[in-house]
Amino acid sequence: MDDARLDRIEQRLTALEERLARDPGAPPGLPDPERFWLLRALAAEAAELPGGAIAYGGQVRLPGGEEYAWQRTHGAEELRTAEPDDDEARAGSLSALAHPVRLRLLREVLDGHTTTAALAALPGLGTTGQLHHHLRQLTAAGWLRTTGRGSYAAPPERVVPLHVVLAAVSS
Repeated sequence: MDDARLDRIEQRLTALEERLARDPGAPPGLPDPERFWLLRALAAEAAELPGGAIAYGGQVRLPGGEEYAWQRTHGAEELRTAEPDDDEARAGSLSALAHPVRLRLLREVLDGHTTTAALAALPGLGTTGQLHHHLRQLTAAGWLRTTGRGSYAAPPERVVPLHVVLAAVSS
């Protein structure tokens, strides 16, 4: 074996030893554990829940200057063993998002187009009747709320979850 190859092997071994020293529980071959700070923080809580845990959260700053920070943890088993009534509610909430115009409406409201008139002026959102239909669907599912006659806002507790849903379905 030549000296150059031996040096490369020694460098790789040293890097692996350093990584394991930083996080002894990290299996070899995984990316740098510093990238998985959320999973390390979740490990203690997940150990106490049967089946593990799912956590999500975020900090969002909207163009209008509003800031939202939010986090939530669920037991994985609790999510898998939901009651049929829970499935009905979840399906209704997801169904409200299952239309390209409704997703765009949510993005537009978050971007500051909060009145029916401002939304109707945007191209591609359909007729006023269609617009009202979509706004009713989003409001009924809790993704939007009315803040006055013809005005809408995303409830603060829904801003981060909406971004999480969008991230989950993005490639």
